[in-house]
Amino acid sequence: MFDRALLARRDLFKIGGLAAATVSLGACASTKPSGGGQGSAGTALRVSLASDATTLDPQKQGDLPSMNVLINVFDTLTVRDTDDKLVGGLAERWESKDDKTWRFHLRKNVTFHNGEPCDAAAVAYSIERLINPDTQSPIVELRLVTGAKVIDPHTVDLVTKEPDPILPAKLSLFGGVIVPPKHIKEKGEKAFAEHPIGTGPFTFERWQRDSQITLKANPDHWNGKPAVEQLVFKIMPDPSSSLAALQSGEVDIVTGLTPDAAQQLGDAPGFKVVTRPGVRTFFVSLDTEEGPLKDKRVRQALNHALDVDTLISSVLNGAAERTPTFIPKQAFGFDPAIQPYQHDVAKAKSLLAAAGHPDGFALKLSSSTADKDIAQAISGQLAEVGVKAEVSLLDPATFKGRLVSDNRKALGEMYFVGNSGWTMDASSNLQSFVRHDRRQSRWNNPKADALVDKEEQSVDPEVRQEAFTELQEMLIEESPFLYLYQASILYAVSDKVQWESNANGTLAMANAKLATS
Repeated sequence: MFDRALLARRDLFKIGGLAAATVSLGACASTKPSGGGQGSAGTALRVSLASDATTLDPQKQGDLPSMNVLINVFDTLTVRDTDDKLVGGLAERWESKDDKTWRFHLRKNVTFHNGEPCDAAAVAYSIERLINPDTQSPIVELRLVTGAKVIDPHTVDLVTKEPDPILPAKLSLFGGVIVPPKHIKEKGEKAFAEHPIGTGPFTFERWQRDSQITLKANPDHWNGKPAVEQLVFKIMPDPSSSLAALQSGEVDIVTGLTPDAAQQLGDAPGFKVVTRPGVRTFFVSLDTEEGPLKDKRVRQALNHALDVDTLISSVLNGAAERTPTFIPKQAFGFDPAIQPYQHDVAKAKSLLAAAGHPDGFALKLSSSTADKDIAQAISGQLAEVGVKAEVSLLDPATFKGRLVSDNRKALGEMYFVGNSGWTMDASSNLQSFVRHDRRQSRWNNPKADALVDKEEQSVDPEVRQEAFTELQEMLIEESPFLYLYQASILYAVSDKVQWESNANGTLAMANAKLATS
């Protein structure tokens, strides 16, 4: 996937390989995820985060900074291991009973941190709480689930209104967290959000907002006690400060590195920068409903105008890989036969002239301040074909607020955005941006809508792949987006730490080990 010479030249090393995701529709025997060891008294693993959690109620958040903390306090029904395989979490195995029913067989003798049993009733409560509109959860993965039915104390059925072929994968992160019914009912949701109680490998100790979150090893975890006694997430927005803290021994792992920041560490002994293929894809959303972008020839021209390889090498220092559309190469549904747009300035100008814009036009390109450099580079490349894309920078919170709002024009004609397909299935990348009635969609194409329905509802992998292939062909032809790349996962780590990032890039730290000498 990556140029090995480039990685060697930058003194980076790659962890593992990511296999193509598959959909399992029959009985799924599963193995344990990589888990804990015996904790060493006094050992504390300190991890820097670029931003703080928004809430510690796992069903009322939908952002990775929050989930990176919460995945250590709560378990999910299924898990992605470090080899990208979907394995058992709180559910040991599962099978589809019919097109609209998935049955999950739970581990026995699992308890929450307060001693409350984690059984089928707790799973049913958690699923019902998540899908209840009163919860106002931003998590959309379980939108097809209508309810959960307890079969016996260790068996639960999830019922959907339409077939959902990848429901088990959706339960490996945001959608699959299990919460304690009795505790929430007795203490209330506010207290639960301030002091979360889960079944996970670490228990919650303290949250100092915008400073740090402290967790303690759970000696009674079903997969064994973690190898570190304490896990501390330090909130450090500035990458330079984080790397300085790594070198001074204040932190052991620096996460969320940008390519520029990764280079700052250089050849400092005792530390290394780790890179691995990521599944987060980046692209530019176009308003196809009015103005110049309504014409597909204009949209095609803008794709031809972009030199994505140069963006990757010059702005991202090679820490990304080009994607033909916005489906990552590891995802089920990706079709390697689909070719990306070729950089062709002459063709871009010809298409613009044919569409009635021989001298180009002006519009706005919105971006989070965190993506300032790439947005400005995109603007510069579009200017070469006469399209003046004024970059409008918004702080991350404002950008996200507008992105998830009901106003699809809140970010203007074009905006740069990333999307993580953590289920390792192409439907996750498509679900919010393609079908015309979805939250972030700005494209109305009945044929595309029908194909989305086909891949989302069929339980036949071959039928789904055919739909995905046709959708990718349409995405190239109709160009409702500008297609860019999938970014690598970058983090810096002390040589004292033994840890591998999960394939989905989350910071599950149960398997981390820290040398004490």
